[in-house]
Amino acid sequence: MTAKVLAAHGIDDVTPGAYGLARVDRVMINDVSGGVAMREFARMGAGRVFDPSRIACIADHFWPAKDVRSAEHVARLRAFAREQAIADYFETGSTRAGGIEHTVLAEEGLVLPGALLVGGDSHTCTAGALGALGLGFGSTDLAGAMALGEVWLRVPETIAVRFAGTPGAYATGKDLILAAIGRLGVDGATYAALEFLGSAVDALDVDGRLALCNMAVEAGAKSGMVAADATTLAWLEPRVADPGALRSFGPDAGAAYDREVVIDVDGLPPLVAMPPSPGDVRPIGDLPEPVRVDQVYVGNCANGTLSDLRQLAQAVGGRRVAPGVRLIVVPATQAIARQALEEGLIATLVDAGAMISPPTCGACFGGHMGVLAAGETAVATTNRNSRGRMGHRDSRVFLANAYVAGAAAVAGELVDPAEVLR
Repeated sequence: MTAKVLAAHGIDDVTPGAYGLARVDRVMINDVSGGVAMREFARMGAGRVFDPSRIACIADHFWPAKDVRSAEHVARLRAFAREQAIADYFETGSTRAGGIEHTVLAEEGLVLPGALLVGGDSHTCTAGALGALGLGFGSTDLAGAMALGEVWLRVPETIAVRFAGTPGAYATGKDLILAAIGRLGVDGATYAALEFLGSAVDALDVDGRLALCNMAVEAGAKSGMVAADATTLAWLEPRVADPGALRSFGPDAGAAYDREVVIDVDGLPPLVAMPPSPGDVRPIGDLPEPVRVDQVYVGNCANGTLSDLRQLAQAVGGRRVAPGVRLIVVPATQAIARQALEEGLIATLVDAGAMISPPTCGACFGGHMGVLAAGETAVATTNRNSRGRMGHRDSRVFLANAYVAGAAAVAGELVDPAEVLR
């Protein structure tokens, strides 16, 4: 799929290791990466972006602003969008739609099968859930992309990750990607494109596929992709301007891969990534010692979806958060928050003792709204757990799915969600 996208966007030689200029369909900047990109855009003498309809600006990392410096970051992004006549500007609380960048782009129909998207965030690979090639770029390269509509790329090799079997009852897309990272290691797919295959992937809804592709970069990958099938098209149809233009997108029959990895996920239990590495993956029932938790955080660019909130509500419904535990819930977008409110999920979570946050990247990267103190332990549905990722260097973060997070919130420790939900 990666080779097909690059060939369709102007690269003649798609042999792994070859270089070429590719035309981009969309460029995304946020309130962190955008500052440097806008500065370099001006320094290179670019007066106007190549096409304002193909640029998206999203305030999400330091929004809502936690201090004056954060507010100024967002103010510069806001002003740039206005000056460049960029209509796709998203800021929770002031625009029609808002939330965390990767989820907003998908929800707003700005990610299409077969498209090439570049963004100033390493998790731009999340776009692969819709059959698009999403690439994270540095801010200087983004400035060039905004000015010229092209990017210089080295063609990656492609690794097929094939999941065999049917996962267990409380395993989700999060567990599939944790299983893949556990197998590949955090550098086992460096600069490669991952292509996720198998009946377990086919069975995932779009929310599950977002979780799967989001963490491809945690294996060192350039991107992660799932074929755009009937599930994808049905999800996109009400969200795009021209549903009739939607087409499925996948690998050609008999496509050759540079490597293939087969992972048996039959009966797979929920998995946990142990700090400080997303590659140290264990089944929930095989932890080396009991893990008491201080905070449970459900939210981020791929695991703050409606599916995650439903799973969390199922785990905590009719129960109370354990004494001494903080449960922070972050819907990824305003649309997700609204739907969760309509379904009664928010009431269920608040009744259990949860704090509901507006959409933000906030604590996920240790910025604000839920950072950890020294010695504290968190269970999070986020994507990284390196030292200091969510706060103090002496805190710990265990990565898991929303069922596991909910079970930990009410039990006060990491437990198999089957113990809570049976």
